[in-house]
Amino acid sequence: MLLVCYDKCGTCRKARKWLDENRIGYEVRDIKTENPTLAELKEWQKKSGIPWNKFFNTSGKLYREMGLSKKIKEMSEEEIAELLATDGMLVKRPVLISDDTVLVGFKETDYEENLK
Repeated sequence: MLLVCYDKCGTCRKARKWLDENRIGYEVRDIKTENPTLAELKEWQKKSGIPWNKFFNTSGKLYREMGLSKKIKEMSEEEIAELLATDGMLVKRPVLISDDTVLVGFKETDYEENLK
């Protein structure tokens, strides 16, 4: 299992704590230093079934600075995926990837339903 996260993110710390407390093994990948690729993002979106706009870190500084809340409404799915692949700080985190599941963000109930 792979946890793509950012150490300074409180939500990522909550996800790691939950995984540790439930003794679920995982590898960590820093989303800032090892940005998700376009191919990875496409695979994760397909596997998760989550709409592309839900992959954005809407509370992030970069998202706000770029004025993306208005721009993404006019972008194609391919353009959105390409934009997300340019900077890991645009991607909502954490992203937990297993063989059959991709969870974006952290909701304890989602983790319980999909990982226990």
